[in-house]
Amino acid sequence: MAYILAIDQGTTGTTSLIIDPSLNVVGKATVDFPQHFPEPSWVEHDLEEIWSSVGESLAQVLETTRIEPTDIAAIGITNQRETTAVWNRDEFAKPLCRAIVWQDRRTAPLCEKLKKSKLESWIHKKTGLRLDPYFSGTKLAWILKNVAGAQKLAEQGKLAFGTIDSFLLYRMTGTHATDVTNASRTLLMDLKKRKWDEELLKVFKIPPSLLPEIRPSSGIFGKTRNFFGLPNGIPVAGIAGDQQAALFGQACFSKGSVKCTYGTGAFILVNTGSRPYPSRHGLLTTVAWQIGSEVTYGIEGSAFIAGAAVQWIRDGLDLIHQSAEIESLARSVPDSDGVIFVPALSGLGAPYWDPHAKGMICGLTRRSGKAHLARATLDGIALQVRELLEAMKKDYGKALSVVRVDGGASANDLLMQIQADLLGIKVVRAKVMETTAFGAGLLAGLGVGLWNNLEQIEKNWSADVTFEPKLSRLKRRKAIHCWDKAVRAVRGLSQ
Repeated sequence: MAYILAIDQGTTGTTSLIIDPSLNVVGKATVDFPQHFPEPSWVEHDLEEIWSSVGESLAQVLETTRIEPTDIAAIGITNQRETTAVWNRDEFAKPLCRAIVWQDRRTAPLCEKLKKSKLESWIHKKTGLRLDPYFSGTKLAWILKNVAGAQKLAEQGKLAFGTIDSFLLYRMTGTHATDVTNASRTLLMDLKKRKWDEELLKVFKIPPSLLPEIRPSSGIFGKTRNFFGLPNGIPVAGIAGDQQAALFGQACFSKGSVKCTYGTGAFILVNTGSRPYPSRHGLLTTVAWQIGSEVTYGIEGSAFIAGAAVQWIRDGLDLIHQSAEIESLARSVPDSDGVIFVPALSGLGAPYWDPHAKGMICGLTRRSGKAHLARATLDGIALQVRELLEAMKKDYGKALSVVRVDGGASANDLLMQIQADLLGIKVVRAKVMETTAFGAGLLAGLGVGLWNNLEQIEKNWSADVTFEPKLSRLKRRKAIHCWDKAVRAVRGLSQ
């Protein structure tokens, strides 16, 4: 039997998933790796630690499933997208420095400088993105300027840049490439032409020799060589950034279909079909995927902190011992009793794009307890997503009646019910919650002909639970009003 190996290299861990030809997930293993915070608002990853987590998760999933490595027909890769890696062009791909993670805010001054140069609207029109430290272009510019010897080595053609998919692919196959979804998150690609843009490279002072080749999301990128004991010659046949892979894994193939992934952050994405919709309400226009010459675009809203807020409640405040405990703690009270938590722990993403914003907890009284804060944390995640969906409806110009959800935090039934209540529409949880890895696996299977078309995949997609809105319109409006006031206070303090 031919199996697909899907590698999901995420912000806090790496998951290896095994998928059979009937689209069943037959094995899964996740290995966490450390986060590094050398300065306030800086977030880094050690690329060797990431590479080790890939190998460990692969070894674990093969051991638990007892699948022969020779039965793996293809590999799909999905990844934390904007995280920026630079490595030496040698056979070992030795990292130049730690990767700068998408959450990192160190390039805020460069973004402000470019905004003052009146370049923001031009960059937005060309890339579909905002001038924000979130994206890879400013991170790469920072590395070239601040890491000793980087600029000279880059000009000599001795360095390679890529998002994490590109680094993994280079080590696995020797190929320096990326897919169009990841390239669309760099601030360096022309969104309509789907090519690196010379004018943008000049703005960020980036030598073209650093850049990977941009390819469609499905198709053979390269073949394995000395990859953690797997046979040489297994094709890497699918690559997509994590949120686009999740949209694909949710079988959101029709125009207007929407998904939200709850991971470290929360990311909502709508399929807008064959043309890019420019956002006028603080969202992003991105490539959803490309199969052959057919391109699908999307509108995306990004909240930087979702599951990470629960991790902070666990690790920073020590209110719970395991992340899953937040549901029972939050259920122990009927509501937050007026406590509001704006989890701007890494600035505010869409629709505000305020890198200087800080988190805030307000509405506290003598009656407030840790259960109220737990409930406010879930409310804060859901209220951020509601803002994104409202902006998305305005950009897309049509009502959205259902949201498909996935990611680790979507297992929290209370959070999903709160989300349905605040959106006022159905929230449908997928049967396969690891849809990010699943989507990468589906792209790889298409790339080697294991599945013939999207219809074949769509027939096998199934829901787990549907959450219907129960909150009254009056209570929903009150919750939104209080949230809006709190966000205005956060933004006022960041000025």
